[in-house]
Amino acid sequence: MPEALSAPLVVEFPFTRSLGPVQSAFLTGLRERTVLGVRTTGGKILVPPVEYDPVTAQEIRELTEVAATGTVTTWAWNPAPRRGQPLSTPFAWVLVRLDGADTALLHALAAPGPEAVHTGMRVRIRWAAERTGAITDIACFEPYDGEETGRPTPHDGEFTDPVTGIVTPARLDYTYSPGRAQSAYLGALSRQRIVGERCPDCRKVYVPPRGACPTCGVATSEQVEVGPRGTVTTFCIVNIKAKNLDIEVPYVYAHIALDGADLALHARIGGIPYDRVRMGLRVEPVWTEDGRHPDHYRPTGEPDADYDAYKELL
Repeated sequence: MPEALSAPLVVEFPFTRSLGPVQSAFLTGLRERTVLGVRTTGGKILVPPVEYDPVTAQEIRELTEVAATGTVTTWAWNPAPRRGQPLSTPFAWVLVRLDGADTALLHALAAPGPEAVHTGMRVRIRWAAERTGAITDIACFEPYDGEETGRPTPHDGEFTDPVTGIVTPARLDYTYSPGRAQSAYLGALSRQRIVGERCPDCRKVYVPPRGACPTCGVATSEQVEVGPRGTVTTFCIVNIKAKNLDIEVPYVYAHIALDGADLALHARIGGIPYDRVRMGLRVEPVWTEDGRHPDHYRPTGEPDADYDAYKELL
């Protein structure tokens, strides 16, 4: 039996979003060491603020300033902080209801150990030394011995140079184990062969193989070599350059039905101007320098495939 494969994988991308008037005021306020909530139609103050009343779904815009002190409503200890978390030493995740607010804000609490944390404890915001208009302008919460401070105060949400958009990095680290079917597929790719598996009932050949037929629900084991040539069934033109991807835009990603396969796979098209890629285009793989997998697909020079030959694979 071949050795089971596994590899560490990282999915990472920057998530960019524009801010409406409520979120813009909230994040700009944090930059100015001011915490803003929003008052609902029922009179409750929500922190962080939202743009629509969660009960009535009505649009809400009445901003209210609350205190930088509050009370822990619940917590969980984090003994091993991970990359990108608020603190590099062990800390508590806490939900804090700031004085004047009716809902709780999630953030980190700096504490020497879990024995120092309890529901009902008083805390206050520790502001970041450098603030840019993000939730990280709150460096963390810290213990506070005082009583409740201040009352909620109406605020017009007006600031100089308001924050209108944010970029939030999203990252997922995990270990992937492909299993029997895809391990065989990856092993074949390293020999510049493309192998799928055939369903014993419907006889469809799936590439990449999944170990079971998604239509019939039965296990697959019969290996079938397909391609390497195939047909573009549909495609999209990419006009936004991805971070850490050294490909000039615009470029084309396509679904390619390899000869002998009953499922189209996803790959980049090269060797042809983006505006000449079309459905029915016949393509072949261009392998990476190490020969372990196709880098992209290029035109073969053959006549385009007839639509009836691939219409069931769209």
